[in-house]
Amino acid sequence: MKKSKKWYKDVENSASSLDLYAKVEDLLGVKEAAPRLYAHYLLFLTSVNFDSLLDVGCGSGDFLLQMQEALGIMAPKGIDLSPLMVQKSSQKGIDATCIDLCELEDKYDVITAVFDMLNYLDKPSFGRFLACVSTHLNEGGFFLCDINTLYGFKDVAVGSYVVDDKERFLTIDSDFEANEYVSEFTLFEKEGAHFKKSQETIRQYYHTVDEIIKLSGLKLVSSDLVTLYEMDRADKKFLVFEKNKQ
Repeated sequence: MKKSKKWYKDVENSASSLDLYAKVEDLLGVKEAAPRLYAHYLLFLTSVNFDSLLDVGCGSGDFLLQMQEALGIMAPKGIDLSPLMVQKSSQKGIDATCIDLCELEDKYDVITAVFDMLNYLDKPSFGRFLACVSTHLNEGGFFLCDINTLYGFKDVAVGSYVVDDKERFLTIDSDFEANEYVSEFTLFEKEGAHFKKSQETIRQYYHTVDEIIKLSGLKLVSSDLVTLYEMDRADKKFLVFEKNKQ
């Protein structure tokens, strides 16, 4: 498939935004919340047999590392559009590559998209991605993912956030409107006696389970509500889809 100049520009912008996110991920409380989400993935993966696993948007590699240690997975694969994230994964011994899913040639028994990965895709990219998931799944294979609920966007994520660890000063201002979550990241990094300023706009989009079924052609196997940040309401859904055998 021939790609437009806009597609390449979108990928470039996405990588730039994700590189900034990679620099501040440890300041956002993600690592503290992640184990509660990973537990859902681990519980399902212990119930099925599979030989190959691909994690799309592998980030710093923490998820793959934990799954590898817990399940004894041989050579799981990670891909990410952020070179910085791929570098972090590789440093942990993960087989990680900076490549788009649709550019891969191999097929896998399990494909995962963990912690907001799907929500970073706008509607056109969302459809393209899900078609490629189906293409790269073996028959009888599983696609595991999580998506934010409306509550997760409207009530948990919206607002202003400021954090300072003396070497970095980060501010995030975010809003949610018309099913689009927009967060403005401003980062000051200490360099000698001065601070270097970086700014990026990071966007996320609300998607539904029905959209995933329609666009992927996969069968919904399981849907579980997940609470990461509040005790009374779920801010995520953990989903499992299966590719039917022909």
